[in-house]
Amino acid sequence: MKETFSALFHFILISSVVVHAFEPISTTIVAGLGAAALGKKLYNYLFETCLQEDLEEKLFGQHVASRVILKAVTGFMNSENPKKPLVLSLHGWTGTGKIFVSQLIAENIYQKGMASGFVHLFLATEHFPHEVHLETYKAQLQQWIKGNVTNCPRSMFIFDEMDKMHPGLIDGIKPYLDFYERLDGVSYRQAIFIFLSNAGGEEIVHVALDFWTSGREREEIKLKDLEMALSLSVFNNKNKKFLSKLKLYHNRSVRCM
Repeated sequence: MKETFSALFHFILISSVVVHAFEPISTTIVAGLGAAALGKKLYNYLFETCLQEDLEEKLFGQHVASRVILKAVTGFMNSENPKKPLVLSLHGWTGTGKIFVSQLIAENIYQKGMASGFVHLFLATEHFPHEVHLETYKAQLQQWIKGNVTNCPRSMFIFDEMDKMHPGLIDGIKPYLDFYERLDGVSYRQAIFIFLSNAGGEEIVHVALDFWTSGREREEIKLKDLEMALSLSVFNNKNKKFLSKLKLYHNRSVRCM
């Protein structure tokens, strides 16, 4: 039972809007069935149904996560008037399924899933290991993001080990997450940014164990129960300024829902 509870992880939803362009896997489905007859509404229905099925059948013990993901990603895909990119921050200990969730999202958007040329995965300790090269990493990362979004507006960028990433490098990512219509002539409003972090994992488990020891069912845990615990961990993390910014965006999104 404790192991099941400890598998819980938490997201901060920063934006639940964006995008109108069709991506490879979606285009294939629509073309195969007759794009003219199906239209955008049926495309949206097919996408939401497939993602929901994947979350229900493949993601176990994550009732909070499943609901938030489905609402965030489908809202993002269905939006006709994007104001900013879709940004998700997934928190929890190693092995709780953060990268697996990213994989499910990618598989439902891109024909080749994580192997797609439009999906870019970065690991802090592998891709940015030396602090002495911080400015070089920052310049290269910004150029990589700009170049790939220019090539494909709906590019996906996944950053793993955010709790180990240098704050200075994180500062280089911030501008792409905001409400800017364009930055240096490029719009990032259709892009997807997913941040994975172990920060807050211990606090999340404590919440789950509190429910268990009080005799309450795991399914009774709600997003608001986890938000407070995660907020407290933010102030003890070396990247607290960045995490606080994510939390601010989350609050704005909640008020708009």
